[in-house]
Amino acid sequence: PTSAQFSVVPHSGRFRYTLDNDLLTTEQRQFYEDNGYLLIKKLVSDEDIERFRTEFTRICKREVKPPGLMIMKDESLKSQFGQSEKVVNKVQDFQEDEELFRYCTLPEVLKYVECFTGPNIMAMHTMLINKLPDSDRQTFLHPMHQDLHYFPFRPASRIVCAWTAMERAHQDNGCLVVQPGTHKTTLKPHGYPEWEGKTNKLFHGLLDEDEKIPKVHLVMEKGDTVFFHPLLIHGSGINRTSGFRKSISCHFASSECHYIDVKNTTQEHLEKELEEMVRKKYNATSVELKDIWNFRARLVQGERINL
Repeated sequence: PTSAQFSVVPHSGRFRYTLDNDLLTTEQRQFYEDNGYLLIKKLVSDEDIERFRTEFTRICKREVKPPGLMIMKDESLKSQFGQSEKVVNKVQDFQEDEELFRYCTLPEVLKYVECFTGPNIMAMHTMLINKLPDSDRQTFLHPMHQDLHYFPFRPASRIVCAWTAMERAHQDNGCLVVQPGTHKTTLKPHGYPEWEGKTNKLFHGLLDEDEKIPKVHLVMEKGDTVFFHPLLIHGSGINRTSGFRKSISCHFASSECHYIDVKNTTQEHLEKELEEMVRKKYNATSVELKDIWNFRARLVQGERINL
């Protein structure tokens, strides 16, 4: 399938990035069209967020060990804090943890996701981020990047991220920073930024960032959810507070999307890095990028077609 096969009538000339629906207002659709993101206030309940927080704590303490889960931590803090949330920066690929995966199935989230993907929805990539207070040894800063860099499936316009603040996110604790309108650009080359000793594994960033493009800091309250396009250039700042800034997110895609071959593209070096990580983790002799994504992906609504 190509992006041209997805119907967006009767506004086919006006709306490229949303599908016709009974949920979004014309103003909301136009905002996403122009800016590449849409913020919905108080979408996820406090009760659900506290359940996700409790499960995250259990994972940090190794009380539960979901298969496939990747735990990213600051090893330099381990001797000080041991197995606790004070060393874990992120848990990724929680698709086999039924409690955290509930986030990806929340009806209040999916009804918005469907406006971007259509009715057949796959949860492709899951993360709970626990942005640690900054230290001299390690800056938990994610450089400006486009998420499509990580994804070997297309079309981009049928992929959307749902990102929910688990507590108030603001400039001091490293909220999301976006460059509105950059979803209309192409996928740009990414790599590790030249920050001495301050890069996290797989935290790639734009190799050539245009500083002239205005940035918007997305100040969000607990339960607020932003939906954004995978080509939108975004990142997050340093957490200058003593607390932890948590968020939970999932990248969703239409199951009618298709895998692409990333060889001889700007994504090829990421493919090699990811395959190497998986080989080491599972002691596998060979692994293909498509297999990794097939393992991560779970159907959350409708029918599984291609992905």
